[in-house]
Amino acid sequence: MKTAFTNASALLAALLLCSASAWAQTAPAAESAPASAMPGIQSMNIADVKPDASADPGYATQTNGERARVQPGNNAPMWRQVGSGVAGFSSLPKSQAPEAGVLIQPFVQYPGSRVTNAGEAWRQVRNNWLIPYGGSLLLIVLGAIALFHFKIGPMKVKEEPTGRLIERFSAFERSAHWANVAAFLTLAVSGVVMAFGKFFLLPVIGTTLFGWLSYALKNAHNFAGPLFAVSLLVVIVTFMRDNMPAKGDLTWLLKGGGIFSGHEVDSARYNAGEKVVFWVGVFALGLTVVVSGLAMDKLLPGLSYDRSTMQIAHMVHSVATLLMMVMMMGHIYLGSLGTKGALEGMRTGYVDETWAEQHHKLWFDDIKAGRIPAQRTPSAQPAGKPVQV
Repeated sequence: MKTAFTNASALLAALLLCSASAWAQTAPAAESAPASAMPGIQSMNIADVKPDASADPGYATQTNGERARVQPGNNAPMWRQVGSGVAGFSSLPKSQAPEAGVLIQPFVQYPGSRVTNAGEAWRQVRNNWLIPYGGSLLLIVLGAIALFHFKIGPMKVKEEPTGRLIERFSAFERSAHWANVAAFLTLAVSGVVMAFGKFFLLPVIGTTLFGWLSYALKNAHNFAGPLFAVSLLVVIVTFMRDNMPAKGDLTWLLKGGGIFSGHEVDSARYNAGEKVVFWVGVFALGLTVVVSGLAMDKLLPGLSYDRSTMQIAHMVHSVATLLMMVMMMGHIYLGSLGTKGALEGMRTGYVDETWAEQHHKLWFDDIKAGRIPAQRTPSAQPAGKPVQV
């Protein structure tokens, strides 16, 4: 009995040894094994994987068909071609999608970084720079405005209102302004939710509701974009003349308009701070936002709408939008809560003479002298128009 058991054990050991030897001769090369399965080996990009010519003298010259026969299941050559940007077959016309046949962008070596592709580099910039620093900037500015409001407070008219009104904005100017405001607020709210919503909304309202909200706001963003572009051009043309640099603007800027001292610096129809908002926030940043948005919508002629173009347009659009939102937050505050009577001026078109003399004395003096045409009420406040305070 003992002899039979010994012979059976020897036979089983021989069979296991033969099976292990046969498996070793036909097993795929180590390059196909995932890096996570090999302790001590760091992960690497597909483009860094090179053939092991010493293990197989004909390895580097094998075709895909030969590789499939010798090493079935080893698809490393295909992924090396994908990583190099080789174009394959696609049913999409190249005129509409020039990179339709390219599965992923080619791998490149960026200075001071590991080997990666442009798509991954764009993702890292968005997630590690634009999102955290952009969100922090918005919160910092919002906190600064709140601190200013509660510590210093809004600017008020020091003298009693006269009841005589001066037309500050025409009906056309107010229509252009409010159309642009409506489009801007729609774009701002939808953009903030799409960019930052998963951090502050998703944990509160859940995945389903957040998905529906994001989808609705994305479509609202797309529809509000053309309205913003058109109204922005109208606003620029309408308000450009009175926002030209003039004598005294530098003094206004150096003194901060007198906001902190309590003695406002004399200014024309628009003070230097409003002119900065117009030329930087509306003209420069606004046009940049519109042009980059048109590029992402593939509406700019002459551009090759490949992945790199869209990635650059997205980063330019994001940075310009964040900076514009920061400037508009200050503008909205000073035009509403920060200056008593300013919002009523844009709503009704009229301001009291006392308000005009305190906040825009040079403009008020030009109107009194007849150098600037403007409608004025001769005496008491007419019915239906509120007194500005």
